[in-house]
Amino acid sequence: MKRVLVTGAGGYVGRQTLAPLARLGFEVHGLARRPPGLPGCRWHALDLFDEGAVAAALAAIRPSHLLHLAWTTEHGKFWTDPANEAWRAATRDLVARFIAAGGERCVIAGSCTEYDWSGSGPLSEERTPLRPATPYGQAKAATFRAVQAQAAAAGVSHAHARLFFSYGPCEQPRRLVPLIIRALLKGEPARLTAGTQVRDFLDVRDVGRCLARLLASEVAGAVNIASGAGVSVARIAGLLGGMIGRPDLIRLGAQSLPHEEPPAIVADISRLVTEVGAPPEIPLEQGLSDAVAWWREHP
Repeated sequence: MKRVLVTGAGGYVGRQTLAPLARLGFEVHGLARRPPGLPGCRWHALDLFDEGAVAAALAAIRPSHLLHLAWTTEHGKFWTDPANEAWRAATRDLVARFIAAGGERCVIAGSCTEYDWSGSGPLSEERTPLRPATPYGQAKAATFRAVQAQAAAAGVSHAHARLFFSYGPCEQPRRLVPLIIRALLKGEPARLTAGTQVRDFLDVRDVGRCLARLLASEVAGAVNIASGAGVSVARIAGLLGGMIGRPDLIRLGAQSLPHEEPPAIVADISRLVTEVGAPPEIPLEQGLSDAVAWWREHP
């Protein structure tokens, strides 16, 4: 049986990969500092910065596959968090130990922030330059290059999943979608920018499913994990206002839009669809409606 080790398995994205991986025939082992005990996974409490514990865990589990999702993710802080460099180094060490333990294939979570955002058109793994503008994006791009070299030298299969924008259950409350939902459910105004910026949003359940499919495939190199469709922030806000019945509380233009904010960040998902065979399945309206229902139950 294929055995996968998932780091960050109890997190916002990680927990959405567990059931899809199990359905694909993996024996799933999850690493987390505080394992949530979700079903369908054998949990291991572990700090990835504890090199001795990591080495012992890999020697005991001997995974054939690695899905590495753990990283610094605190909203508003991760862009410039000095911990980005520590995570880059820890990822290289983890991959080296995975290879030494007989690992066969790894997928590492990257980010759309690795790309140059100054151009126009969809961001492509093959055509868009890597020119990250933040320490977070720089660390992710450096990790991509380092792990690619490690894997090639060892003859190990490697893919780099560039995640775009997502929403859904267990999202950090200060991110866009829950910020709007929680305000409207409380009867408070959602104070936003003009909302003209276009972004590529994908339900986190689709993100988890696509990551699982990517790991189970033989596709190598960078792969965008996104919807491939742009939607404006104003459109997102309008849909949520209508679903909750409080469109009157949407305050577009109440916040200024930073001048450096890119007008559009949308992915080319040709590789995801044609090579991985994992097109997005959850329509935007359904995903947002489900997110509203989740936040009603988890105020």
